[in-house]
Amino acid sequence: MDKLESMRAFTKVVEAGSFAAAARKMGLSRSSVNKLVIQLENHLGVQLLYRTTRQVAPTDTGRAFYQRCLDILTDLEEAELAVAQQQTQPKGTLKINAPMSFGISILGSTIAEFMTNYEQIKIQLTLEDRFVDPISEGYDVIIRIGPPPNSPSLVVHPITIIPRVICAAPSYLSAKGTPKRIEDLKHHCCLHYGYLTSGCQWQLIDQQKQEQVSVEGVLCSNNGEVLRDAAIQGLGIVMLPRFIVEEALKKGTLETIFPNYQVLPLTLWIIYPINRHLSPKTQLLTQFLQNRLGI
Repeated sequence: MDKLESMRAFTKVVEAGSFAAAARKMGLSRSSVNKLVIQLENHLGVQLLYRTTRQVAPTDTGRAFYQRCLDILTDLEEAELAVAQQQTQPKGTLKINAPMSFGISILGSTIAEFMTNYEQIKIQLTLEDRFVDPISEGYDVIIRIGPPPNSPSLVVHPITIIPRVICAAPSYLSAKGTPKRIEDLKHHCCLHYGYLTSGCQWQLIDQQKQEQVSVEGVLCSNNGEVLRDAAIQGLGIVMLPRFIVEEALKKGTLETIFPNYQVLPLTLWIIYPINRHLSPKTQLLTQFLQNRLGI
């Protein structure tokens, strides 16, 4: 018995409501379609269809099995299409979700360059800082900074290292003093990124030794640009990716502190559902980001 052909015949019968209509869609005889469905029922040992002289309808078991058949056949078609497209120019829409600050500062221009290289690929880019589940929210790819999710349903690739710095405005340091040791941060106003898994714990490395300090977060936000702007206004000390504060450091509106310490960097990840692994669009984007942004 050809299981896949029998499953196709069964789904067509359910959708068409009759063997004759399903046979026309499949280009087969009515008796051939009927035989395929009977073989499937015999193989499973259950009745999938109610048959009358006027119409055919699925049983309760048949309705449940119909949904599973659709999923299997759809996945198979997508896999076949993905492999076939690897031999041709990729096309279609790629839905991407990325962090707000990184998307504006770096990713936007990189995606534009990607699109000039692959003109038949359309991009739908959404920027937000919360963690997004690509499966439940329908994204082909998400890009995130920080610890990656641990899920067997997701594929995770590192793209590059994101350096971080601790800095503050000259006005704040003049008023409150410049901390010399990591323990001094306990007595300072700190501006804290709300989605860090370490909570209000800042980690630094001094001569290969990792140290950790609990900071007092007078302002907590899930957006780095909000924290940067608050730091420029003299509200406190901030630890952020360098790309967010680079311009302020050049202008002198922010100054780095702890020159003898190394701030633990973050990693930029590209994450996608495992069923997108064969997608040429997904593979091209992954390789492109690794080539352009990787170290």
